[in-house]
Amino acid sequence: MALTARLWALCSLLCLCAAAQAGGGPGVVRRGCAQAAPVPWQAAAPGVWVWMPDRLEDISPGNRGRVLPISAVVDAGEALVVDPGPSHLVGRRIRLSLACRFGARVRWVVNTHAHAESVLGNSAFAGLQARGLLDIAATAGTREAMQRRCGQCLPHLADLVGADAMRGTHIALPNRRLVEGETLAVGRLRLQVLQVAQAHTESDLLLWEPGRRVLWAGGLVYEGRVPELAQGSLGGWLQALQRLSALRPAVVISAAWSTPPQADRLPPAIEATEGYLQALRVRILQAMDAGLDGSDLQALALPAYAHWRGYSQRHGFNVQRAWRELEPEWMGAPGPAGASVPDVGR
Repeated sequence: MALTARLWALCSLLCLCAAAQAGGGPGVVRRGCAQAAPVPWQAAAPGVWVWMPDRLEDISPGNRGRVLPISAVVDAGEALVVDPGPSHLVGRRIRLSLACRFGARVRWVVNTHAHAESVLGNSAFAGLQARGLLDIAATAGTREAMQRRCGQCLPHLADLVGADAMRGTHIALPNRRLVEGETLAVGRLRLQVLQVAQAHTESDLLLWEPGRRVLWAGGLVYEGRVPELAQGSLGGWLQALQRLSALRPAVVISAAWSTPPQADRLPPAIEATEGYLQALRVRILQAMDAGLDGSDLQALALPAYAHWRGYSQRHGFNVQRAWRELEPEWMGAPGPAGASVPDVGR
């Protein structure tokens, strides 16, 4: 009997160690927790946690690329991470925090769109992915864009923030393709997958938790920072925001974390993003009606947004992208394209 008891004790110890290395479940003793840097999670809703950047700013060595909210859904010992950040070190800190603070094993890592500061944190979860212990998930369009661009965006981000911040980071592509209408299970919680194309990027994934009306909107919603018309389109982005508004979310987590000031209002970040993009559209159409040139950035300025972070770096780029997109529409209009829209953004 004594030998049997010792064998059972040894087996239990080995199982605990294996579980600790894999992320473990509730109540499992995990190695490295005492040395792990804590994550200052803030509760956005029951089971929904957000790690906000320290300041509203663009990528720099000081912030090591962590300029966007990172979020996690935690329930019944399982976790889902949305956009795990810019590096292996950030991703590893998230993984350890979820295990040590919540006793949760990461089951899903979701990439909402293919931008380096959002997806390179996949690196910290690649070992578990290779062992079949979690899925890194994205739309097919996001995976293709990552495969095409991340080879260049990784060294570019390292140039911006420094090699030490990117130590250990490598490209880990999604292995699970998500499509509109799917449901992701995290413990007892269920998240619905939505998808829009040609908005902020070629393919933007949304997650919607209807019970608490929590919406993850990828890179579609900004506040206090100028949006970037990168690989998507102005028209597609405005259409996507209409779809977001129709959901009437109580919480939106995107490039901003925003909640409505009262029940009958939208989260202000949705209104702010739509306001900038709509103002950009109006100003360009009015400039075309006036016979101006797309390179006249002074005439195409939006002073109401000049105080937003990144205005001097991104507004001119947005003008050029939107001008090319709107020119065919303006040329096909029967009359002045800007005549029926208010003069906004002054």
